[in-house]
Amino acid sequence: MNSEEFIRAVKNIVKEKGISEDVVFEGMEQALTTAYKKNFDSKTNVRVDINRETGEIKVYSYLVVVDDVDFGSEEIDEEGNVVKIPPKINPDAQIILEQAIEIVPNIKVGETIEKEVTPKDFGRVAASTAKQVLTQRIREAEKNSLIEEFQDKEGEMLLGLVAMEDSRNYFIDLGRTRGLLPKSEIIPGEVIKMGSNIRVYVTKIELNSKGPLILLSRKHYGFVRRLCELEIPELQDGTLIMHACVREAGLRSKVAISSTNERIDAIGTCIGERGSRLGSILKELNGEKLDFVLYSDTPEEYIKKALTPAKNAIVNIIDPVKREALAVVSNEELALAIGKNGNNIKLASRLTKYKINIKTMEQINNEGNK
Repeated sequence: MNSEEFIRAVKNIVKEKGISEDVVFEGMEQALTTAYKKNFDSKTNVRVDINRETGEIKVYSYLVVVDDVDFGSEEIDEEGNVVKIPPKINPDAQIILEQAIEIVPNIKVGETIEKEVTPKDFGRVAASTAKQVLTQRIREAEKNSLIEEFQDKEGEMLLGLVAMEDSRNYFIDLGRTRGLLPKSEIIPGEVIKMGSNIRVYVTKIELNSKGPLILLSRKHYGFVRRLCELEIPELQDGTLIMHACVREAGLRSKVAISSTNERIDAIGTCIGERGSRLGSILKELNGEKLDFVLYSDTPEEYIKKALTPAKNAIVNIIDPVKREALAVVSNEELALAIGKNGNNIKLASRLTKYKINIKTMEQINNEGNK
């Protein structure tokens, strides 16, 4: 690989992989410094410089200017006399200020004196080192770049392509990397097709030696939260506020909403014209039901709304400290309030953070007559 080929290779890698050109050159310079010391038995300070335009490689040895006062010491001999110990320096890496001034008159302590020492056949060493270094730096830079790109994506919704699957997971292509969607984290009953585009929620990003491991879900309650924000712009601009979101994936979700503008109907806005917004969300949820609940600072009213699709519950707060409440419904609405396998009342309790007991008026009357 000659200088021109090296420069072309670097520029192609920078363009294709989206990594910093400086990262590649700096890695190459460090590797060539090590290679020079190994192949040419150098004990001096050495630095390698690669011209970013031409690819020309030059090797420089340098001596650091030191002050002999800083390196000298004193000892007491057997007779009690002070004996000066001459400064000890490394002649392969350091030069005393007095000697350095003879070479460079105005030089100061800490500065360096350089000399080019590029071997005639150093191009051979560079060529054998280049491929290895480029490969290593590309891997490191890609890993760091991926970490930077995805480290703030936890809790976000992404669009990916279903690329592969095994017995336990789907592998979702997210562009520059793949995320892991466990089959236990898909919506119950849904069918995932290879090659299809799919929305996924990022539950966790773990950093390891190979880069970021991106864990995904369609079952997490955050999936519904982000889906609502995607379909309802008013949640993003602050017109509507989402107070809470609870979910039993595949069955039902409840989202508590309020409006910051009294002229705007929060529930109607979420549902959309002719149910368009709600329809788009439900399509993504594979038939899962979704209730938009009007949030209220009044616990009784909030719990009543949370019990939807039951509409006419009478709610009493039994113990505000323990957050216990009693909801009384008609016989006809009891099944709706409880839901399949108690799903509706469980979600209402989680949404409002109240333990809700539910009874019918008939049960209340019977208890009163005992």
